Amino acid sequence: MQNTIQIAIVGVTGYTGMELIRLLANHPVFELRVVTSRQAAGKRLQEIYPHLSGFKLGEMPIVQPDPDKIAEQCSLAFLAVPHGMAMAMAAVLYGKGVKVVDLSADFRIRSRETYQKWYALEHSYPDLLDEAVYGLVEIYQEKIKEAGLVANPGCYPSSIILGLYPALAFDLIDAESIIIDSKSGATGAGRGAKIDTLFSEVQDGFRAYALGGAHRHTPEVEQELSRFAGRQITVSFNPHLLPVNRGILSTMYAKLKPGVDLQQVRQAYTKIYLQHEWVRILDQGVLPQLKNVRGTMLCDLGLVIDERTDRLIMVSAIDNLCRGASGQALANANLMSGLDTSAGLNLAPLVP
Repeated sequence: MQNTIQIAIVGVTGYTGMELIRLLANHPVFELRVVTSRQAAGKRLQEIYPHLSGFKLGEMPIVQPDPDKIAEQCSLAFLAVPHGMAMAMAAVLYGKGVKVVDLSADFRIRSRETYQKWYALEHSYPDLLDEAVYGLVEIYQEKIKEAGLVANPGCYPSSIILGLYPALAFDLIDAESIIIDSKSGATGAGRGAKIDTLFSEVQDGFRAYALGGAHRHTPEVEQELSRFAGRQITVSFNPHLLPVNRGILSTMYAKLKPGVDLQQVRQAYTKIYLQHEWVRILDQGVLPQLKNVRGTMLCDLGLVIDERTDRLIMVSAIDNLCRGASGQALANANLMSGLDTSAGLNLAPLVP
């Protein structure tokens, strides 16, 4: 039997921290040793998460974030804190030999100037930007295995990149013609109180926001898609808020290259994702639904060609909290620790 690996969650009171605890409760190797929060320090987990009452994890004390103490007790840490707050903690832990999976955006963007422009924050550790590995396991698996610092992808970018990667890798579409229409559940906005995500504001509603290239996931999407295309590309990314708790449904449109048909498209997607159990290429005529991926690492992809406009339509569905955040972070941690990618993540969808 493999020895346990001691881990920490820095920032345990948000949705990503909550989801990490759910996933770690039955992990075969990782043992949660330290959980931190500046606001909730001194409480037990079950005091902020009553659903953990009666579980061993529920008795865990929440402590102040102290990198020295974390390094003494843990060999890996998840950083589930706001953008701008993770970089300093990551730098200290990484410098002490602790492996770090950062769920914020602090190390996702390779360019310091681009990060500072889109997040209105000074990046204090630009030397680490080149060392951080972008943690999308289907694409960067080998690099993640060797990494000490992983930048966990954003939720929207996860759904978008998985949907577009094969089309760009096989040069099936005009990269300059990409339009992305994404819809997210309300948990994507975080657990903090905001008027726009109150129940009475979201329920029975459906609205667009941050249109016209204003959403800060835009440079992350463009950065990764430009890698696949082999040149700098610009996309039109348009997010919407759904009246549901979990899930992201992204619909992507792009002009097909001359002579490309649906059979070639399906062959390309099948070849790319054949060895990746979490990406499911749905049968022709079947389109993704959020309920079929809820609470899992699955990404369902549907592929359609609009012959009237000669466009490829790609539809992806993921769970924003699991696949788009905490589950993906756990998959990265598994790879960094020499474990099977799916350890603790073979989850059936939460249906209904």
